[in-house]
Amino acid sequence: MCRVVAEMKLLEGVRVLDLSRILAGPWATQVLADFGADVIKVERPGVGDDTRSWGPPYLKDADGNDSTESAYYLCANRGKRSVAIDFTTTEGQVLIRELLARCDVLVENYKVGGLKKYGLDFASVHTINPSLVYCSITGYGQDGPYAKRAGYDAAIQAIGGLMSVTGEPDGSPGAGPQKVGVAATDLMTGMYAASAILAALRHAERTGIGQQIDLALLDTQVAWLANQASNYLIGGVVPTRQGTAHPNIVPYQVMPASDGYFMLAVGNDGQFARLCEVIGEPQLAGDPRYATNNARVAHRGELVPYLQQRLSMRPAAHWLAALEQAVVPANPVNRIDQVFDDPQVQARGLRIELPHVGGGNVAMVRNPLKFSATPLQYTQAAPVLGQHTAQVLDEVLALDAARLQQLQALGVIGG
Repeated sequence: MCRVVAEMKLLEGVRVLDLSRILAGPWATQVLADFGADVIKVERPGVGDDTRSWGPPYLKDADGNDSTESAYYLCANRGKRSVAIDFTTTEGQVLIRELLARCDVLVENYKVGGLKKYGLDFASVHTINPSLVYCSITGYGQDGPYAKRAGYDAAIQAIGGLMSVTGEPDGSPGAGPQKVGVAATDLMTGMYAASAILAALRHAERTGIGQQIDLALLDTQVAWLANQASNYLIGGVVPTRQGTAHPNIVPYQVMPASDGYFMLAVGNDGQFARLCEVIGEPQLAGDPRYATNNARVAHRGELVPYLQQRLSMRPAAHWLAALEQAVVPANPVNRIDQVFDDPQVQARGLRIELPHVGGGNVAMVRNPLKFSATPLQYTQAAPVLGQHTAQVLDEVLALDAARLQQLQALGVIGG
């Protein structure tokens, strides 16, 4: 049996300076914070992360009024400490460099070369702290013809091919390219960033040498085209939009019931045979047009409409119960409120509540990872702007109250 050491944190002792905004960078640093790293989020005084104002909805204060924290901001910044420093000032740059000398990781998502004028680019920072892991997140990477462009999730979903395979097929009602309903490219980039940072930290621990991680949203998007990219590279056929259908498996898509829809996910020939039994058409499984997945893919134009017609004759609950009994994968198409009412989601404890400095708790979704020996510890919701400025500058740089007051009077820091 593995001994649980609840008081330990996976990344205890690792300090991260977070200069990122919006989603990809903050998502990565929130993962690191969940793992126990001390994440210091640097924000511009009086302005802060752009997503603070990306609402409504906003968190309500004790009087029931909108606070300055949007739901969007709150989803990606828990467990961090907010320090308000204006590093466009000389004094602010000095503070950031002094903090970096005492950090293990820097995460930034400024345009290529955007931090050089402040002396905060990798080459400059590497001389201050040679073991620092420096993660740069951009839209298109540090080189190439698009390097100077700003990158936004929806634009990258378009240029990176995701929209071309998302949406109803041509000729169908509502046909046209669609973006995914969450900022999937940003989120995947954040996850790649977190894993890259952990790998680079391991290298730095062994060698004492830090490095720059060049991570682009476009590179990420192309990389996680996954089987769709492989279908083209291996098969030479350009994938197209197929709605909820799967390009390589049939039947594997949303199906109509008499009162709505459900997702049918038949993954092998045995499951298809059991589906045929459930709908009262056992002979379909022996039909050479449908007996194998290869055949079903080739004849999807005949099979899928027939299944749709049969399944639309009974309510979704009937089919879901019968398919579960037959061990054929199928699920309801839940709204977000139904997701959090689902007994499995509740049993897994995916909804958590964390205390907020403004009073009360903030409902959030927990990190999906569960560790047997070092359970993740969630301490606080996302900070208000500059909440920890004095605390961090005193703790890390030993600045006294007089110096802090002086810096605040000059507009270098906020609190």
